[in-house]
Amino acid sequence: MTIRSAGQSWALDIALAQGGFDALHPEAVGTMEQLGHDHTDFAKVFALVKSGAMLPKAWATVAAQAEQRAAHHDQGGFAQTAADLYLRAAVMWGRAQYSIFDAADPRKAAMRERADHCVARLGALRDDRVRRVVLDFEGGSIHALLHLPAGEVRNAPAVILGPGMDMIKEDYIWAAERYYTSRGMVALSIEGPGQGESRSGGLTVDLTNYERAIGRYLDYLAGLPEVDADRIGMFGISMSGYWGSRAAATDRRLAALAAFEAVTGDFTTIFERAQPTFKNNYMYMSGYTDEDAFDRDLAQRMPLGDLVAEITCPVLYGIGEFDELTDLGQALANFEKVRAPKELRVYEDEFHPLGGVAAEAFRFGAEWLERALDGEFGAPGRDVRHYVHRDGRTTDHSADPAWWLGAAPTHLAEVRRGA
Repeated sequence: MTIRSAGQSWALDIALAQGGFDALHPEAVGTMEQLGHDHTDFAKVFALVKSGAMLPKAWATVAAQAEQRAAHHDQGGFAQTAADLYLRAAVMWGRAQYSIFDAADPRKAAMRERADHCVARLGALRDDRVRRVVLDFEGGSIHALLHLPAGEVRNAPAVILGPGMDMIKEDYIWAAERYYTSRGMVALSIEGPGQGESRSGGLTVDLTNYERAIGRYLDYLAGLPEVDADRIGMFGISMSGYWGSRAAATDRRLAALAAFEAVTGDFTTIFERAQPTFKNNYMYMSGYTDEDAFDRDLAQRMPLGDLVAEITCPVLYGIGEFDELTDLGQALANFEKVRAPKELRVYEDEFHPLGGVAAEAFRFGAEWLERALDGEFGAPGRDVRHYVHRDGRTTDHSADPAWWLGAAPTHLAEVRRGA
């Protein structure tokens, strides 16, 4: 645990007790629904939470209730009702185990077993269209879930669904079915180094191994008869927007990238100014206990910088105007450095979870990827920008907020002058 995280845990407890999850992530329930959480389950969980220490118990309690109901319908032969409830239970068991930051804690493993059981039953009830994937990777293993469309599928486009740093592969089950497999696309929800089961197995994240893991998943997808190896894209949230950008810059097999809430600026913001849990989490993911060593070896070297200039595939970025983890001026400066065909949407008054527009962003990202993988959006010099207003309007051709009055922050203006 970082010094700041330990010293400010009381503030987290007060925020949770007084404002629930919204106090930490405004309007985030919209995003959580896109990750398979029923809003009634979410309300039950946070009705039980008055401090951070209570999170594992609350998630586990409500997860067990959903799983019990799922088993009831399973035994009665109501397959789809049972599958829906197993999904709800799986994502909550996933949240419960995530809330324990000790890979060796037996409770974490027990909760993971419950999540795996729920996913196994879900897969069986969905005609084996949700399958566990375990791949060897650099002395360890990386874990994923393969999501297949119904019926016979050959040479279909595929999308890697990349989770944020505090997400797991199960968080994409609902979205994979709603936005991808229902459209005839193959989806692979992944865990990279430092995440979920990959981290529990001892695989930590470093500066460059996440993009190599994405390359390993590309190998896997390209070898499936269901997949067209030339039409594999990636949808990334938060840190997977960052990792996806690195992968797109270093692996030409990635044919398109849609990244929302991508952390593309300096990492002082995420690790020193934002909620201290972010840095605490990433130190766990990377296997560091020495905060000074983490800062020296990793944090200071993480910004994308000019690497995005190496991206060649079409890219879409979406970000909230007041994203807590990436200053908008820095996000726009990063976008200026991309020379590939590109598109940007800035959502007015949204924060990091993009909770107020989550359903729109998930659907738009999926539809954009489908069209990109079919050959659209690849014209050289393509540069599309939108500022999406809260009142429903959209300003085209510029993503700069109107209240900037045509000016720009100093560092962004400097990048634009040099572009």
